[in-house]
Amino acid sequence: MLFAPFIHGLVLGFGLIAALGPQNVFVFQQGAVHPRFRRAFPTIVTAGITDTILILLAVLGVSAVVLRFQWIRVILFGVGFLFLVYIGWALLYSPALAIDLDVEEHLGVREQAIFTASLSLLNPHAILDTIGVIGTNSLTYSGPARWMFAGACILVSWVWFTGLAGAGRLLRETSNVDKWMKYLNYVSALVIWVVALYMAWQFLRSLGLA
Repeated sequence: MLFAPFIHGLVLGFGLIAALGPQNVFVFQQGAVHPRFRRAFPTIVTAGITDTILILLAVLGVSAVVLRFQWIRVILFGVGFLFLVYIGWALLYSPALAIDLDVEEHLGVREQAIFTASLSLLNPHAILDTIGVIGTNSLTYSGPARWMFAGACILVSWVWFTGLAGAGRLLRETSNVDKWMKYLNYVSALVIWVVALYMAWQFLRSLGLA
């Protein structure tokens, strides 16, 4: 039956994507920062596409082969650390990323796509989770059942990112919005910097320095 792998994919996909991380923080933040919800669509679409690519690569086994090379992991951790440090700084000090209702300058389509794709593709932990969990679980199935499982995981990603940006939009419309927006900026930067520090440790560990 194709129903079982579909439910399996839904449950597993939700369990993996619901964790608080840089990508989720950024999608929520973009939903809150833009005066119109449709302006956050580039972030939602890019997040959905990058997740779709990673899931398909995991199911096909391609990404597992690539990450067997240690030097690729070292580069991902190093570049990912530097990028996340910059993102955390930008969330606090860049007018285009700061959640300020009086600021009219926000990230455009290209900038949103670049930031969102980078948060997905320069996050080795997200890639390894996709390979180790989704890739491994997909081996349980074959033929149409495997693609039903993959499709369910992909569906979860698209629904989740749309809902997350929508939740950010709802926060923008609440009472005491200025206070909540200010707190969100600090929490977003803190989460991203914590992940950056962990990635720095992994980078040093990959080099045998930690």
